[in-house]
Amino acid sequence: MIHLTDNAVSAVKRFIDSADKPIAGLRIKVEGGGCSGFQYGMRLEENMAQDDEVVDFPGVKVLVDPNSAALLMGVTVDFLDGLEGSGFKFENPNAAGSCGCGKSFSC
Repeated sequence: MIHLTDNAVSAVKRFIDSADKPIAGLRIKVEGGGCSGFQYGMRLEENMAQDDEVVDFPGVKVLVDPNSAALLMGVTVDFLDGLEGSGFKFENPNAAGSCGCGKSFSC
């Protein structure tokens, strides 16, 4: 399924700890959009859906809907924090291509 690096897990834990309400997990999904056809989405969720696939990491549950599961197979999510800014980076070995900005991909 999907893999989060230690840096990504630590970053997600910080976001969960600073939330003002109980969080069930981090939803990661793939949706149509971007210049290459698909883009990633992430958000903290208060509730899990009944059909979610749940991937457990230390202190973090990742929630994946059935439509996104196949497109996220083998994806690694990292968190980078450097001089040019900070943010999550997706590495998808199954992507046939991606746009120049790195925000979307094609299969």
